[in-house]
Amino acid sequence: MTHTIDPNQRLTIEKIGEIIAEQATLELGDEAQRRIVQCRDYLDRKANHPEAPIYGVTTGFGSLCNISIDGEQLSQLQKNLVMSHACGVGEEVDAEVVRLMLLLKVQNFSFGYSGAQLATVQRLVDCYNEGVLPVVYRQGSLGASGDLCPLAHLALPLVLGIGEVDYKGRRCDVQEVYAEKGWNAIALQSKEGLALLNGTQFMSAHAVWCLLKAHQLSRQADMILSMSLEAFDGRIEPFFEALHRVRPHQGQLETAAAVRTWLEGSTIMARHKEHVQDPYSFRCAPQVHGAAKDTLRHVAEVVEVEINSTTDNPIVLPEEDMVISGGHFHGEPLAMVLDFLSIAVAELGAISERRTYQLIDGRRGLPSFLAAEPGLNSGFMIPQYTAASIVSQSKQLCTPCSVDSIPSSQNQEDLVSMGGNAATKCQQVCNNTERVLAIELLNAAQALDFRHREGWLASPKIEALWADYRQAVAFAERDEVSYRLIHASLRFLQQRTVA
Repeated sequence: MTHTIDPNQRLTIEKIGEIIAEQATLELGDEAQRRIVQCRDYLDRKANHPEAPIYGVTTGFGSLCNISIDGEQLSQLQKNLVMSHACGVGEEVDAEVVRLMLLLKVQNFSFGYSGAQLATVQRLVDCYNEGVLPVVYRQGSLGASGDLCPLAHLALPLVLGIGEVDYKGRRCDVQEVYAEKGWNAIALQSKEGLALLNGTQFMSAHAVWCLLKAHQLSRQADMILSMSLEAFDGRIEPFFEALHRVRPHQGQLETAAAVRTWLEGSTIMARHKEHVQDPYSFRCAPQVHGAAKDTLRHVAEVVEVEINSTTDNPIVLPEEDMVISGGHFHGEPLAMVLDFLSIAVAELGAISERRTYQLIDGRRGLPSFLAAEPGLNSGFMIPQYTAASIVSQSKQLCTPCSVDSIPSSQNQEDLVSMGGNAATKCQQVCNNTERVLAIELLNAAQALDFRHREGWLASPKIEALWADYRQAVAFAERDEVSYRLIHASLRFLQQRTVA
C-alpha cells in the first residue's frame, strides 16, 4: 500500500491507523510537490530582495529576532539552529511515535506554507519508507515555539547527517546509512531549519498514537466489563436502551449497546437475581465508559484540525505576497486536549480496578480473592494491589500540564503550553490503563471459571473470548508466580483487536 501525500485530502486518525496497519509507504503527490516548490521559489525571491527584516529568514531566532543576518550566512544560521536545539534528555521516544512525527512533518510541509526545499521534504519521505528513524528524546519540549528540541533531534541526522539512527534493527551512525544509500547532507536554505523545528509534530504524533490506543482500550474495556459482569452475576437492566434514551449522551448509548451485544444469549444474565442493584463500577459503566468515548471524539476533532494545518513560523503565503510571523506553533490546543484525554483514559483504568476489587471481595458466591482454596492460597489478592498502584500513578499524572508555564528566551516566549509533557504523560496513562485492564481480564476469567463450576454459562461471545483467553492464560488452581499471569494477560490484550 502506498499513501499519497495530497494537501487536498484530509488526513484522519482512522486513515493513519490504516497506514500503520498496512505498513504503507509514502509518496509526495503532484499537488504537494507543486506547492512546496512554489513556496520555496517565492521565499528565495523574498530573501534575496528583502524590503524589511523577515523573522527567521533574515534574522536570528526567539529574543534574537532583531539581529539581522548577512545573506551569505543564512544557510549556516539554519544549520546552527538545528544543532543548538538538539538538547533532549530522558527516555527515547518509541519508534512508532517517531514514524508518526515524520509522517506529520511531511503532511505539514505539503501545504506549501513553510518554505522547505522539495529535497528536504523528500528526504523525510525516504527515511520514513526506508525505516531510518532518528533517536529522539522524550524531555525537552515546552510545546511553544513548537516542539523545538525533539524536532531538532528528528532533523539532525536525517537532513544534516549528524547523529545516530535506528536502522534495520540496530543503532548506527547516520553516516553509515548515507554511505549505503548514496545520500549527502542537505544544505539548508533560509528559514528551513526553523520550518523543521518550529511545529507541533512531537505533540501531535503522541496525540495520534494515544488516540489510536485509547479507541482500542475503550472497546476492550467494554469487552472486559461484559465478562466481569457475567462473572459477578450482575444485572443487565442498567444497559437497556430504553434507559439511556432518556439521557442520550452518544458515548453512553454506544457503551450500553456494546455490552448488550457482548452479553446476548447469556444464561447468567437471564437467571433470577436476589440482589436489586450492582455497585457503581458495574451499574454506572455506561456513564463512565461513555464519557470517555465522548472525550475521545472531541480530542480527535481537535487533533485532526492540527495535523491538517501548517504549524511552523513564520507562515509563507505566496498568493498574498506575505510572510507573517504568528503563533501557529503554540501547542495550547493540543496541550489541553491531551490533558483531557489523559483524564478519560485514566478513568477507564480507575473503574476497571474497582471491578477487579468487587470480583475478589468474596461476594455473590465467589471465593475470597478468587482462590480455589482460600487461606492456603492468597489467590488474586495482590494483583489488585498492583492495579491500585497503577491507577494511583495515573491519577497523579492527570494533573494538567496545560495550566503550567515557565517563560523562556529572555521572556520573549512568556507563556508556553507544556504540551510536550502533556503528550508524554498521556502515553504513560494509556499504557497504565492497558495494564489495569489486563489485570481485570485475569480476574474476570478466573471468576467465570467458578460460575462454570456452578453450571452457568455466559453468552456465546463471552464464552468464546474466555476459551481464547484460556489458550494464553491458564486457570490458577493454586498460587503461582503472579507476574507471569499478568504479563500473559497483557500480551493477550495487546494482540486482540476489538472492532
